[in-house]
Amino acid sequence: MYGFRRLTEADIALVNDWIARPHVAQWWIDGTGGPSEPIDADILQEPDFNTWIVSLHDRPFAYMQDYNPHLYPDHHFFDRPLGTRGIDQIIGEADMVGIGHGTAFIRQRVVQLFAEGASCIATDPHPDNTRAIRAYQKAGFAPYGEVISPEWGPSLLMECKAK
Repeated sequence: MYGFRRLTEADIALVNDWIARPHVAQWWIDGTGGPSEPIDADILQEPDFNTWIVSLHDRPFAYMQDYNPHLYPDHHFFDRPLGTRGIDQIIGEADMVGIGHGTAFIRQRVVQLFAEGASCIATDPHPDNTRAIRAYQKAGFAPYGEVISPEWGPSLLMECKAK
């Protein structure tokens, strides 16, 4: 069982350190293929936007966020059903990558989001990020389209619907 605790200002430096690590930086990119902006304290004030530090045995190793895409009319999940939550996450600690943690904590959070009333969970990995795509598929997600966003670049659109 993974622990999820709310991101605080004290965690921002840790998350940005994770984002800068090569195994994360190659995927945390903007529409030009360059690095996306770092996380800052403003993210803590976003409406209906939840940010989490994920841990295992009290060791923080990942960052996760979930949000209401219907608050952003230009978002590529805006056409998903009302009640949809968008998710993004990174595994910051390289020794935790590739051994099933991504699938497991995504699945755990998805179950919780459905229990809280979400109708659909959507995510948008880079189409070349096969490791992330496999993790999402194992967690119950299926592709439904592709998009090239000026803000985030190319994305494979994936969703998991409440059963």
